Amino acid sequence: MRTLRTASVLGVVALPFLASTQSSAAPLDRADALAAMKKAAAFYREKVALHGGYVYYYSPDLRIRLAEGPATPTQNCVQPPATPTVGMAYLKAWEATGDKYYLAAARETAESLAYGQLKSGGWTQKIDFNPRSKEAGQYRNGKGHPKGKNNSSFDDGQSQSAMRFMINCDAALGFKHKGIHDSAMYAMRALINAQFPNGGFPQVWTGPVSKQPVIKASFPRYDWRTEGRLKNYWDYYTLNDGVAGYIAPVLIDAKRIYQNDIYDQALRKLGDFLILAQMPEPQPAWAQQYGYNMHPIWARRFEPPAISARESEDVMLTLMTIYKQTGDKKYLSPIPKALAYLKRSLLPVGRQARYYELQSNKPLYMNRESGTKNYYLTNSDKNLPDHYGWKNTPRINEIQAKYNDLIKTGTVADPKLTAAQLETAASKLIGGLDRYGRWITHNAGQPLVGQPKFRPGDVFIASGVFSHNLEMISDWLIATR
Repeated sequence: MRTLRTASVLGVVALPFLASTQSSAAPLDRADALAAMKKAAAFYREKVALHGGYVYYYSPDLRIRLAEGPATPTQNCVQPPATPTVGMAYLKAWEATGDKYYLAAARETAESLAYGQLKSGGWTQKIDFNPRSKEAGQYRNGKGHPKGKNNSSFDDGQSQSAMRFMINCDAALGFKHKGIHDSAMYAMRALINAQFPNGGFPQVWTGPVSKQPVIKASFPRYDWRTEGRLKNYWDYYTLNDGVAGYIAPVLIDAKRIYQNDIYDQALRKLGDFLILAQMPEPQPAWAQQYGYNMHPIWARRFEPPAISARESEDVMLTLMTIYKQTGDKKYLSPIPKALAYLKRSLLPVGRQARYYELQSNKPLYMNRESGTKNYYLTNSDKNLPDHYGWKNTPRINEIQAKYNDLIKTGTVADPKLTAAQLETAASKLIGGLDRYGRWITHNAGQPLVGQPKFRPGDVFIASGVFSHNLEMISDWLIATR
């Protein structure tokens, strides 16, 4: 791979992340904001897009394209913050301005996603427009690889983010674009069919899921360290990487957009599963993955059966979201015990382990045997592999505050910025736009999606930055119109 220090044919302008080297005390002019938005969107739509879709990162000259790894000239990425994330930013810009340019850009992005929709109804991480590529899937339109995979995925919000954008774009287009509407409806049917009777979802599906008994989570009585490994762990109930938190907004938007109670029922079933999946004392929280017997199970070789702090936080936030939508207090009932458990499980430095050993509650890690790829279980945090987040910054104070608000008032305090704060932020972002319509990001060494091999000081264009900035300026326009 060529370095991202490659000189840009447009001329590299190195700017801090989401900021400008200059600021102005003068009030922000709406005309200036509109012009800056159009300039940025035109660059992204007309120079960066491939068939209306996007990847995570680009070199400033656009010759290098990165997703979870290098993307070929025929590939886009579905996983956030790529194609659906950019599409949602276009929709927000259209809402803010009424300018049909942004709606047309969103339509092109939706058409790109419709192209890469699998026969199973969802999406996987990438869309490949080369039907001979081994990474092209069995696309619903028949233009993929005839022997490609048909594995729709909920991992890291892949299908959920595409579904949410598609149904919102369908509504924005008045349900009149047949290709997008059909794709959205096909996807939502697939989502409903991928929900198990207990309300849970698999990580991956290729068709309607099997019927399984509805039972409560419990600790395995066998030696989970060596037993209970399931070959296709992705077929079983999963909470890994925010599956619940990504699915709930899709169902909420679908109910609002299509006025069909089936989506409300699916949302309630999801909440019921989260209640069932809470482990008993002494660890009343959640695991990453469960078998059909509702015991925590192995996923990847470095993802053991365990209590998972990060997934537990996502579950609690999702339960609060479901409560706000339904008004049913049963969805709040698991939260107090889980919060108390996570508070008493904090590490001495105030962080939390990703995993806690079943029943003993010792922090649990996986390490590698020297010179091999073989993992072993350990309670020691010394010299851990750096490819995985073994420790997290806890969100329990934030979750506790939201829970307290819900109990006292039935709602959560709105964390949105004021119009004045939005104006300050929008002014800085507009000042950080270069003459070509690019927001150029410095790599300051912070973790990035996909773990690209950037060095400190490398510069790049990021779809997440573009989307965030376009939405931030749109929010100011909406707040002040």
